[in-house]
Parts: sequence; C-alpha cells; structure tokens
Amino acid sequence: METFDIQSYMSGGIRNLVAQAMKSTLQYPAESAFLVRFGAASAKAAARRREFETQGTHIPPFLIASITSACNLHCKGCYSRQNQATNDCAPKNQLTSAEWGRIFTEAQEIGISFILLAGGEPFLRRDVLEAAAAHPEIAFPVFTNGVFVSEAYFQLLDRHRNLIPILSIEGDREMTDARRGEGIYDRQSANMAAMAEKHMLFGASVTVTKDNLALVTSEAFVQDLAAKGCRVIIYVEYVPVTPESESLAPDDADRARMDAAVMHLRTACPEMMMLCFPGDEKATGGCLAAGRGFFHISSHGDAEPCPFSPYSDTNLRERSLLDALQSGLFRRLHDSGVLLQPHTGGCVLFREQEFVRNSL
Repeated sequence: METFDIQSYMSGGIRNLVAQAMKSTLQYPAESAFLVRFGAASAKAAARRREFETQGTHIPPFLIASITSACNLHCKGCYSRQNQATNDCAPKNQLTSAEWGRIFTEAQEIGISFILLAGGEPFLRRDVLEAAAAHPEIAFPVFTNGVFVSEAYFQLLDRHRNLIPILSIEGDREMTDARRGEGIYDRQSANMAAMAEKHMLFGASVTVTKDNLALVTSEAFVQDLAAKGCRVIIYVEYVPVTPESESLAPDDADRARMDAAVMHLRTACPEMMMLCFPGDEKATGGCLAAGRGFFHISSHGDAEPCPFSPYSDTNLRERSLLDALQSGLFRRLHDSGVLLQPHTGGCVLFREQEFVRNSL
C-alpha cells in the first residue's frame, strides 16, 4: 500500500479549505478570516514541532480530549460506556475548565494544531468549549450527537470559528436512528442546515460497521454531505466492545474495500477532507497512539494511549503535556515495537490490551 502521511494530508486539507475560503471572502468573511488565520497558525505550529524534533522530543500534531463522562444517549456498542468512561451518574473528579484551559495553552506552546473534543457529549460542557474558544490558533473539532446544539450554541460557534462541530451520523435515517436513537438523524440534518446557512465549517463523524460500510463510503453519500455544506468526514472503524458486538466489526476484506473506496473519494471529492481511524494508521506504517500521532486525555486528566486503550500512569493535573509524552507507559509502548506491529486492520492496542496493562 502507498504510504499515507496523515500530518501532510491534514495540513493540505487546511490549505485547500483556505484556498476555497479566499474565493468566497466577500460572501463569507467570518469563515474565510478564521481559515486564513488558522492556516498561518498551523504553519507556525509545524515549525515548533520541528524545533522540538531537533531536540529529541516528538510532538504529535493532534490530541483527543474527552471533556466529560456524561452523555444523554445510549448508542449501541458504545466503547466509552463499556470502558466506564461514560455513565449516567453525575460526573465526578472531572477536570475544571481552568485545568482544560491550562492544557490547551500548553498544547499551543508546543505546536499542537488540533484537539479533538469528545466525551460523553461535549456540548454538556459549555465552560470547556468557551475555554477552547479562547485559543484560536488551535482547531477544536467537537464530536457531538447534536441534541444540545441550541441557538445559544450557534452564537458561540459563529463567534469562535475554531470550534468545528463534527456531527455524528451512521448513514441514512434508518441506520443512524437504529444505533443512536429515534430522531437523531433528523436533528443532525437540521443542525447541518442551520450551520450551512451561517456558512460555518462543520463535519460528520461516521462509525463504520459491516452494516453501513457500503453506504457511507459511497460517492453518493459523500456528495450528499457536501451538498449540505459538510467539509470534513471522519470515519471511525467500529471496534467491538463485547463478544456480542463482534459481528458489527469490519473484517480484513471489508477494510480493503473501505481503503479503496476512501482513496477514490479523496480524488473524486477534493473539496472534502476525509480521515479514517484506524485505517489511516495502517497506511502510515503503524499505530498513531501513545504520542506517535496523538494521545488521549480522559475527562479526569489521565494521559492514555488512545480512547480504545484506557490505561495511564500520568495525570495532567500533576504533570505537563511534555511530561505526559515522556511517560513510562508511552515509552514502553514505543520501545516494545507494539505500535509498529503489522497492521492488517482494527485497533492494535485494543487487541494488545493485556500487553498494555502489563506495561503500566
């Protein structure tokens, strides 16, 4: 397979969005101004990462941050609920907005350009979203089920274009509602229409299973999203969390079809940025977790290899981001070579969770 450089692709995607924005500056000045500023900021961030690299410290271009353990939905096969990272009781020991703000400041200082905000449901933490908004040099894709995207939130998103809603859908109405609950597809469609009317940058997150793979990787599906104003699609391959859910997980043949389909879509729909996890990791020559390309921060501050590998020996209440990147767990995962194991698909660290536990 041809080597895929996800960092270059993400940077190129931003340049493409900036180029599109320049063509429409007079029509959509808020979106255009943000993209132009962020394009310049991401170039400076890349220079900071290269400087750290010359000093022997690798800085990943993005992080994943689960900013709350609360969620209003019970999606079928949710890994976060299975791992007890999301539950229905009142959140306890969550990082405060000030603590998240400090983490975002550190990320900006070391050259991290993207922080993906997840949960639970991140729109339940307006205080953290406001803390993120105060860092316009960082783009914050916010993964949301859309239920709490109110007019007040539209105003916040309109003022702070670095908060980029990523709306979770599973294909068509039947597929989305079957996994996420009745009415979710229509709610997300309404959100897309409102965001498009305000000329906001937004995207879609799709959990890819055996059931929806053919539909969500079709050109018709992607073109429909593009027509609705969507400019980013993040495909997340379903990782089984129980023996009963294994039948939903794509197999090697499914992954090969998905790889070929996405490669075609990136050419056929250049106006869209498409990222695939863990598919793009396979193409980069290994797992991107544990700081190789990103790491995960839990809602209570644990630095974890990734959301599917919820193990940690470092908490960001007590340590800095730079300290976390040098954690004993992360070093052992790098030194062992487990991140570079032959990657036929699926999540390597989920598969090797006993090894990860033993590395603590």
